Amino acid sequence: MFYWDPTPEIFFIPFVNLPVRWYGVLFAAGFILGLSLWKSILTRYFSVCTDLNLEASRQRAVLIADRGMVYMVMATLVGARLGHILFYERFETYLSDPLAIFRVWEGGLASHGAVLSIILAMMLFAHRIRSIASFNVVRLLDLMSPSVALAAFFIRIGNFMNQEILGTPTTLPWGVLFGHPIDRSDPVLRHPVQIYEALFYLLVFFLLWRLSYKPYFLKTSGKMIGLFLILVFGFRFLIEYVKLEQSPLISFYLTMGQVLSIPVIFLGIFFYLFPFSRQKNSACANQ
Repeated sequence: MFYWDPTPEIFFIPFVNLPVRWYGVLFAAGFILGLSLWKSILTRYFSVCTDLNLEASRQRAVLIADRGMVYMVMATLVGARLGHILFYERFETYLSDPLAIFRVWEGGLASHGAVLSIILAMMLFAHRIRSIASFNVVRLLDLMSPSVALAAFFIRIGNFMNQEILGTPTTLPWGVLFGHPIDRSDPVLRHPVQIYEALFYLLVFFLLWRLSYKPYFLKTSGKMIGLFLILVFGFRFLIEYVKLEQSPLISFYLTMGQVLSIPVIFLGIFFYLFPFSRQKNSACANQ
């Protein structure tokens, strides 16, 4: 048996007594490291697909990534939070405590809502940077997908620290007994589904990071984001079989997570297979 009962707070900020939580720190770490990775991938992209030298490629990558990360973080927070409220909570829950909507550091973010909001944010961002680089939204999503996979890894570790998103009971030797789960579930050994997901997302990150060194994947739109969506949400569909249902809004033989994952998987297949994604252009940036 593995007993797990960490305190969600790392420390409290003096004088204001404001808690600094593991979830918030891990969430921030994922995006900070993701930003550095995104700059590296963009630099490599401009070096391969344009006539810019390495230093000019690096400068353009930094300019785009610094601006784009603001869009991505805001889209993740807003979209994931709204997704959680719409699909995983009863709205009456927030009527008695409206400020709970804004306490994202306590958990309660839905990846399916984040996907939609990030796509919309990148459409807007591609339009805003058209004078710097001629990106379409699929190209931007391709180049940021390794960073998003890495951020997903850190977020799932944050869920583990928060003792939330629990697995079903198990008798396997690596079952985890959570001391104080957020949903006050029964104290039984459970699948550590947060760790399962975190490790899988880390593998997806390494795969996409490796593929970002291949000129074919830099020059061909839709492949990397397609693989990301297929792998991540395909795994998300399967892992739901050993995960407690989180939504009170569905009574079906599929969980809410599975129902929401299906269209995302098909979107990934569309990105990967659609003929537009196979078109190559020596300029790359026009794809």
